[in-house]
Amino acid sequence: MGKLDGRVVLITGAARGQGEQEARLFAAEGAQVVLADVLDEQGEAVAKEIGDGAIYVHLDVSQEDQWQAAVATAKGAFGKIDGLINNAGILRFNAIVDTPLEEFMTVVQVNQVGAFLGIKTVAPVIGEAGGGTIVNTASYTGLTGMGAVGTYAATKHAIVGLTRVAALELAGMKIRVNAVCPGSIDTPMANPSQLDPDVDAEEMSAALDELYGKLVPMGRIGKAREVADLALFLSGPDSTYITGQPFVIDGGWLAGVSVI
Repeated sequence: MGKLDGRVVLITGAARGQGEQEARLFAAEGAQVVLADVLDEQGEAVAKEIGDGAIYVHLDVSQEDQWQAAVATAKGAFGKIDGLINNAGILRFNAIVDTPLEEFMTVVQVNQVGAFLGIKTVAPVIGEAGGGTIVNTASYTGLTGMGAVGTYAATKHAIVGLTRVAALELAGMKIRVNAVCPGSIDTPMANPSQLDPDVDAEEMSAALDELYGKLVPMGRIGKAREVADLALFLSGPDSTYITGQPFVIDGGWLAGVSVI
């Protein structure tokens, strides 16, 4: 038996990176999965590889009507939704004083508004199913600061707050709401070389391990599967008394800086 047998979980940003790993792992644990993304060709390919019990839907998380359409498609295919992974997100590098308002709002619309709309749209459906789970993707930077990613950090701080409020408000519907807070993870967001066929992605990953070996106590960059494992824990039967919490998965980065 799988840990998610009988569950239907909608995962945003599921065409690649953390979302893809979550979709594959959740399906392996018995869930029917709805992969949502704007990368249609990639998302459809992943859903096809997963096979029976997986469908792909186009979803720009910043658009409320697309959320409603995605939920309708999921219910039409599987009859219910009882799990949501708000994973979709984007990152832009810029000093605060150099950040154009348009860039700031673009990141807010995807990261912060996207998570809000996911909770708003999907929570009532999860409630109809008798309860379930929501896992929001925040960040290491949602609990501390980091230069050059002020916009991203602001949205991730907001997601931590939104997670706590949602946990309070949705507990009566038997919905648990938690957040994963990854440090740097070896996905296209942190390692864009994965998107360039002319670059050796494994070589770049090794270089990132060397870089983070100087910053992270565990001496390496994180893996998308490790974040998926945490999302599975928060979505499954091993965390039934946990809600409203941010879970840091960063190799010890947030613990502090060693001077030795």
